[in-house]
Amino acid sequence: MGIPAGAGRLLGSGRTADVYALDEHVGQDGLGDGLGGGAWVLRRYRDGYGDAPAEAAVMEYVRGHGYPVPRVRAAADARPRTDLVMERLHGPTVVEALAAGQLNAGEAGLALARLLHDLHAIPARRSTDPAVRILHLDLHPENVLLTPTGPMVIDWANTDEGPPGRDWSMSTVIVAQVAVDDDPRAPLAEEMLSALLAGCPDPALLTGPDGGLGWATEQRAANPTMSPHEVELLGEAGQLIRRLLD
Repeated sequence: MGIPAGAGRLLGSGRTADVYALDEHVGQDGLGDGLGGGAWVLRRYRDGYGDAPAEAAVMEYVRGHGYPVPRVRAAADARPRTDLVMERLHGPTVVEALAAGQLNAGEAGLALARLLHDLHAIPARRSTDPAVRILHLDLHPENVLLTPTGPMVIDWANTDEGPPGRDWSMSTVIVAQVAVDDDPRAPLAEEMLSALLAGCPDPALLTGPDGGLGWATEQRAANPTMSPHEVELLGEAGQLIRRLLD
């Protein structure tokens, strides 16, 4: 697809999106307008994935409640719904910090638990049901950056509202998939998972019928970005979580 007008070098690519630095100068599509070079990035989703205006609205909402997310530039303008301009963050992901010895797996698991707990303390943006909360639904170690001002949660493409158990279950399933894989990081992932579960305020959040492990496993299995091997790990991942809960 090439580099978008107004954007600089490619900073990174994930399963569904590419992230570009923004140039200091204005591009033909206005991406650089008033942003200032180096302070912002363009996240562009591929293959029709993502809804940038909806994602930006949630990020701004939780940020207004003090939750640690990058600032976003209003996405409800002439840009494609695939484009999100947001603050450029500096710092390692939790996975990178673990590899560098900057924190241990237990600390990482408790950090994820705190971020989930703090997110679910925020009232829902749309629903009036007091049991419904903002959900991230992809909060895992690669979506938390350790910046000089503290952890920042990125990648809100899957955000929704619902029972908090869905968020807890999704995060634990994602970490458990690594823990049961033939991966050198598996022991660290299991230690992180144990700490994450220890930080869960109520194990019933993971076993409830409307948002527990069964729901999260089904969602992961239906995720088109997952490989057949990752899907195969879901059963064993669920067994590991239930064993640690006992």
